[in-house]
Amino acid sequence: MAYAGSVLKTISPSLKLAASPMLPATLSRASLAMPLKGPSQFLARSPKMVSSSVSKRQFSCKSEAGSADDSRASKVQELHVYEINERDRGSPAYLRLSQKSVNSLGDLVPFSNKVYSGDLQKRVGITAGICILIQNKPEKKGDRYEAIYSFYFGDYGHLAVQGPYLTYEDTYLAVTGGSGVFEGAYGQVKLQQLIFPFKLFYTFYLKGIKDLPEELLGKPVDPSPSVEPAPAAKACEPGHTISNFTD
Repeated sequence: MAYAGSVLKTISPSLKLAASPMLPATLSRASLAMPLKGPSQFLARSPKMVSSSVSKRQFSCKSEAGSADDSRASKVQELHVYEINERDRGSPAYLRLSQKSVNSLGDLVPFSNKVYSGDLQKRVGITAGICILIQNKPEKKGDRYEAIYSFYFGDYGHLAVQGPYLTYEDTYLAVTGGSGVFEGAYGQVKLQQLIFPFKLFYTFYLKGIKDLPEELLGKPVDPSPSVEPAPAAKACEPGHTISNFTD
């Protein structure tokens, strides 16, 4: 009996092992390594869904703003003004830095003249700037200058221009910027010499700005050497100047 008991003790562990289910080790590891699917996984993905919708909305807003900017950039607005030297500002001042008897490279000409609206009914401001003599043209009885100057429009701001200023023919200058209603302006301006240097007519072709005030857009008087501003505008009477016109 003692022998039989020892045999049973020896066999019983084997039977216990046989009775338990035998799962492959690889299957057990794979099962443990598999990610859980459930609410936690959905929540983990939710921020991505939200950020995606926000980015799409931002892209849509940027697209709309971009189209508005493109429309403004492509729109060309014309602005006409007269520059008139009424011989009451001590302008122009000729600085003969070349120290030569004829106009020569390096001579400077600071100037400032009065500016009137294209219809000659309102005083709008002044010009202020400088011309640098580049070349004397005796065969054309004139000079070529490089001009840098501004047009001042009272409370509306100013426009800055730069480019060739020829005393003997019309030219185009670049609009390099502005302030006030002209902030962000670019384009070009045609300069027409009527009587050098006393009467000039300008046509601005402006881009990059909002619609100009109606006050500046009167129908221009056809340019000619005989044009004159309206007496009321010349006298700066009420209703014939823009707000805080530059003097």
